[in-house]
Order: sequence, then C-alpha cells, then structure tokens
Amino acid sequence: MSEAPASAARRSSDAPAVIKRHGIATRLWHWVNLVCLILLLMSGLQIFNAHPALYWGNDSTFDAPLLAIGSMRGPDGEPMGALRIAGHTFDTTGVLGLSSFNGQLSQRGFPAWATLPGPQWLAMGRYWHFFTAWIFAPSLFAYLLYTLISRRRRQMMFPTGSQLRGLPATIWHHMRFKFDHKRDYNGLQKLTYILVLFILLPLMVFTGLTMSPTMNAAWPWLLDVFGGRQSARTIHFICAFGLIGFFIVHLLLVLISGVFNNLRSMTTGGYKISQSDDHRETRRHG
Repeated sequence: MSEAPASAARRSSDAPAVIKRHGIATRLWHWVNLVCLILLLMSGLQIFNAHPALYWGNDSTFDAPLLAIGSMRGPDGEPMGALRIAGHTFDTTGVLGLSSFNGQLSQRGFPAWATLPGPQWLAMGRYWHFFTAWIFAPSLFAYLLYTLISRRRRQMMFPTGSQLRGLPATIWHHMRFKFDHKRDYNGLQKLTYILVLFILLPLMVFTGLTMSPTMNAAWPWLLDVFGGRQSARTIHFICAFGLIGFFIVHLLLVLISGVFNNLRSMTTGGYKISQSDDHRETRRHG
C-alpha cells in the first residue's frame, strides 16, 4: 500500500512548474537593447563603409592596414571583392568589397542590405549611431549597477564554485544537445553573460567614446588606455563582431532548447522548470 503514495510523490516532484525568472526591468532592458544593438551595428557598418580599413595606433597608415575591404582585378581581369588581412587577400565578391545593388555589382565595404539608414548615407548613419548610443550606454551601465547591488541578480549572473567545477560536464552536455530546464542559469551561461555584459559591451562604449574628438578633449586618458584612436576603432570593430557571434549562438540555443519557454521568460517572465532537476541542482549548490 505504501508504493502508491511514493509513486505519486515521485510524479509530483517530476512535474514541471512555471517560475518567475525575470522581472519587468530585465525584460524591458533586454528588448530595448536588442533594438539598440541592431541599429548600432547596421549604422556602424554604414560609417565603416566610408573608410573600410582598420589600423593600430593613433594614425591611419594607409599603406599598411591591419584589415581592408575593397575591390581589385582578379586573375581573369574581372573586378572582384577583396578582404585583406595581415598581407593575405581573400576573394569576397558578392559579400564584401563588391556586392550587388539594384542588380549591379557595386564597390562598398559591407553590402547595402547590412547598412542603415540606406545604402550610402554617412551623415545620417552617424546621426542614427550616436543617437542610439546615448540610449544604449546609460541603460547598460544602469543595468550593470543594478546587477551588482541586487542580491538576486548577483546570484543569477555569477557562477558558484560547484558550477565552475562542473563546466566540463556542462560543455559536454551542450555538445550533445541536451539542455536542462532549471531555476538558475548554468555556469557556462553565466560566464558567457559576464563576458558580454561586463567586458564586450563596456569595451564597445569606451572605444566608441575614444573615437570622439570631443571626448578626447574631456577624457584624454582614453587615448592612452586604448593606444590611440585607430586602435580604439579596431577594438570597437572586433567587439562588434564578437557580439554578432554571441547573437548567432544565443539564437540557435534559444531555438533548440525550447523556443516558447525561452521567449516566455523574456516576455511574461514565466519559465517552465523540471522540479526534480531543480531540486538536485539546489542540493548540489547548498
């Protein structure tokens, strides 16, 4: 007679439960800043297209860029898109350097579909970029401050010792496309979010400020920190594409680990967890 209640208890502990994972401030910040980052990226590529090359130091050494996107004549005499990195040239026709616009190949760094507010509009691209940046930067630092002073956010964002020790198992788990649905982020997620929120995004903001002559006058130490205006521009570009890599992986993981559950956690805040997995995780960390 005792087996039936025990079986019912096991079923009850395995039943999923919907918890409140994200508050309204986090959800609003997430969606507002997603829009901001898309606008910043596309208007930033518009600005980059005005001079599609990267250098190191304070000056543009036109004869020796670290990276350059343009066009050249191929072996057959036809024009081709060219990406030059550290002395090596790659054919990027149709994507970088030489891409289709209105049915014809046109010379531009990044293709027209990737730039805002139009295919070639530098002045307005700068306006869009700076306007969006002044929305994004204050909200980023306000959110980082909130994360540091809120005990709940610190627990959610910073990995525990057991989570760090379990990183190899977590990575192997993800490589086999197995995903647990727990109350807490796992150690790999937390380290990734720390990298993005506390390193990549602040670097984007400060390198962007370093490229401004006005900010150079107010905060000349920025040039010393980043090794010159051109170095800051290169770091800014690298961080931007680091974020693109993060977005792609993040989107794929959202899709394969439960798109409805993940979207719900960032819209209504509700997130469905497996209570048995959550209890085991709690005991392990407790």
